[in-house]
Amino acid sequence: MSNVKVRFPPSPTGYCHVGTARMAVLNYLYAKKHGGTIYFRSEDTDKARSTREFEEDIKDQLTWLGLSWDDFSRSSELVANHTAAMQKLVDEDKAYISEEESKKEPGTMVQVVRLRNPGTTITFTDVIRGDITFDTTELGDFAIARAIDDPLYHLAVVVDDATQGITHVIRGEDHISNTPRQILIQEALGYARPIYAHYPLHLGSDKSKLSKRTGDVSVKSYREKGFLSPALLNYIAILGWTPPSEKEILSLDEMVAEFELTDLHKSGAVFDVEKLRWYNREYLLRMPESEFASEALDRLRKALTAKGVAYDEEIGQKILPNIKERISTWADIDQMCADGELDFFFVDPIPAKEELPGKGSDAATAASHLEKLHEMLSATDSEIFSTPDRLKEVVWDYATQEGRGQVLWPMRYALSGRAKSPDPFMIASAIGKERTLARIVEAKRILTT
Repeated sequence: MSNVKVRFPPSPTGYCHVGTARMAVLNYLYAKKHGGTIYFRSEDTDKARSTREFEEDIKDQLTWLGLSWDDFSRSSELVANHTAAMQKLVDEDKAYISEEESKKEPGTMVQVVRLRNPGTTITFTDVIRGDITFDTTELGDFAIARAIDDPLYHLAVVVDDATQGITHVIRGEDHISNTPRQILIQEALGYARPIYAHYPLHLGSDKSKLSKRTGDVSVKSYREKGFLSPALLNYIAILGWTPPSEKEILSLDEMVAEFELTDLHKSGAVFDVEKLRWYNREYLLRMPESEFASEALDRLRKALTAKGVAYDEEIGQKILPNIKERISTWADIDQMCADGELDFFFVDPIPAKEELPGKGSDAATAASHLEKLHEMLSATDSEIFSTPDRLKEVVWDYATQEGRGQVLWPMRYALSGRAKSPDPFMIASAIGKERTLARIVEAKRILTT
């Protein structure tokens, strides 16, 4: 099916919405599966709201997701084709120029071009939904242009599709109601009818339709929050589609190999941000260690430096496993730093005296345990601090004998100054022997003064 031709026809009236991305992904997968051609056509017929800024954003985000196309055009640059088509319709009395009052400016008369609607019943076969029938009588003689040289969307898209030889129109179900108008225009102009496939729209968590005017649904937004492009691409593709292999994690090439329009679901799928975070985490875990370390440490350094915390590369390297275990997106590192969750690795904390003993203990008991811990750790070689497990071996028997909570809580709180933090052995291993002992001494001083 090498003659397949599809299009990405976004309206550049806002930043690239995940719905726009999904449209592009599904068209891309189908075209690549069948060795077809992809046309990116910017549908800038809304002159008041269309901007080059939005157009560039759409192109940039789709490229970031890993998509490409074979040809680019703008509807506004194809007006000569639209004008010729409209003139043909008027000359053949299939359309007419109507002088009527402007809807935007009451009292002002304007000339619009209207299609003479034959009022026929139209049936088209949708690849996903089967046969769909419309009685077009109720549409009346609908407008197809504001003027002979100023086309409206329906006329422009029909002419552009025919000119570019589009064979498959793959789009959201919200365009089903547009299809009878477009078929009437096609028939009036003598154009071949493309194959239609209208997939269900994905929904917000409240089951409502996502909108490009709802702030947090732009691809740019997810990109800025530290989501990886392959993860977002994978999730968008899987929404409302079950690959024959039933795999959740697929590369772009694997998606192409498995994709068929007939496998798309007939009901809408919910766009679940938590599920997207799961996908992103899976991709982070699969990332080469060196690549993960480079990005994670760079973000850690920048976030800490921005808040005036001196960054230590050696400590950063040591806490990488802890960071990797806790994050789902790169932005989680920024948030952890903003919340002060990692400060204690780089800056000595100031433990609160009332928190040091922990539940069921007191200052004297906690001070005694810290004294013993200091004694035990002082007697070890610095090499013992190279891994958390070796430190645990030094302390564990004593903690078990005296009560793990009674011993390990004051140790962990002394090292971190936080009620919630990694285990004390991980912290001690990261900051080293000298700083560990110094923090224990300071905590004991706080308890005894």
